[in-house]
Amino acid sequence: MALAPDAVTTFERVEGCRVVRSFGYAYGQASRPRNVLKQTFRSIGALIGLAPVEYLTDAERTRAESLEELLRKAEGMGANGVIGLQFQASEGPDGATRVLAFGEAVLLEPAP
Repeated sequence: MALAPDAVTTFERVEGCRVVRSFGYAYGQASRPRNVLKQTFRSIGALIGLAPVEYLTDAERTRAESLEELLRKAEGMGANGVIGLQFQASEGPDGATRVLAFGEAVLLEPAP
């Protein structure tokens, strides 16, 4: 059973659907190690006025990986939707960026 893109939301309900069953919370996490060379070039770029595009790309990639893992776990639980989706980002003591995605895995069906 595949999750539909419109069945993954930050809201507590999906428009036009009702929650038949809750499987509890599912989560996915991803991290990117600190890269001293990239960090040095970002700092130089920031000094001369360039936007840190590489940093944004790393952050977006880490967020996408955590979301993919969350969706895989939710599907494995038998869910076809995730409600209350949230992200938390943190930096570890080693400088690695960690992103956690979590939400309630649910079984949805069209509302009558």
